[in-house]
Amino acid sequence: MRCPFCGGKVEKKRVTFTCEHGGKFLLIENVPAEVCIQCGEKAYSPEVTDELLRFAKEEFKPVKTLEVPVFDFAEKD
Repeated sequence: MRCPFCGGKVEKKRVTFTCEHGGKFLLIENVPAEVCIQCGEKAYSPEVTDELLRFAKEEFKPVKTLEVPVFDFAEKD
């Protein structure tokens, strides 16, 4: 399979999926994906995408909680 964006070769890997929506952050580790070795673009199967949506709907209990410092680039001075 080739990357639809750059034409590079893709490999099956386990990745960390992150997203933010409405001030809420989601981080899911060990997600199976096809990853382009040239540009890094990730693609997920329909089955994996369905499972990611279930995580977003909070159907699962988190395995851990992280504390993350937040910086504001505009306030760096």
